[in-house]
Amino acid sequence: MAFKEDSVPVTCPKCGHAQPVPRTAYSGMCKKCGAHFRVAETLKPAAKPATPSFETKRIICFQCGTALDVSVKAESTICKRCSSHVDLTDYQITSTISKNFRTHGRLVIEEKGYVLNTEALIGDGVIKGKLIGKLVARRTLEIHTSARITGTFTAEQLIVPAGNHFRWHDVLSIGGAEIGGELAADIKSEGTIRLKSTARLFGNVQAGNFVVESGAVFVGAAKIGKH
Repeated sequence: MAFKEDSVPVTCPKCGHAQPVPRTAYSGMCKKCGAHFRVAETLKPAAKPATPSFETKRIICFQCGTALDVSVKAESTICKRCSSHVDLTDYQITSTISKNFRTHGRLVIEEKGYVLNTEALIGDGVIKGKLIGKLVARRTLEIHTSARITGTFTAEQLIVPAGNHFRWHDVLSIGGAEIGGELAADIKSEGTIRLKSTARLFGNVQAGNFVVESGAVFVGAAKIGKH
């Protein structure tokens, strides 16, 4: 359709028919369906798509303890309060290494991985290999059958996946736990200890809450509630 130079193309908001109208016109009538419309409203620019929001997670500065909201894809950040560098990197260990870790990311020690003489402060951890040292997981720590740990460890949430088993000689002081496999250890927790239907727990439990699903096996004494 051709338009005169002193006219502008408009689209009927009712039927979608396109037609020219004078640039100075206030209103018009659709030549196809007869609907009246205001020219200015048909010429409004299309609304810009909303800017996608970035998925974030909250971390704590290692140096000063300030809470920080960071992108889940970020590998590092700078504390807005003390300006210290905060590592968010994920690490995957497949060989022998002697290294300290201080990251809010994920540390995965594969079956052939061996981390020795370490002091590790991490966000999440998965242990399938060997670890000698001290480990603190601020969120989750997943332990598999092949794990061999010498030293100390704690976690906000201990996970033993179904099909795996783990034995620990000392009391496990943890925030909470989700057991799907077999665990032989005494547990002390202020949070919730959950035994999935596939779980087998051998040891005494002192916890804020204790949830045992149907089918789970528990052999030991339980002391539940705030202490």
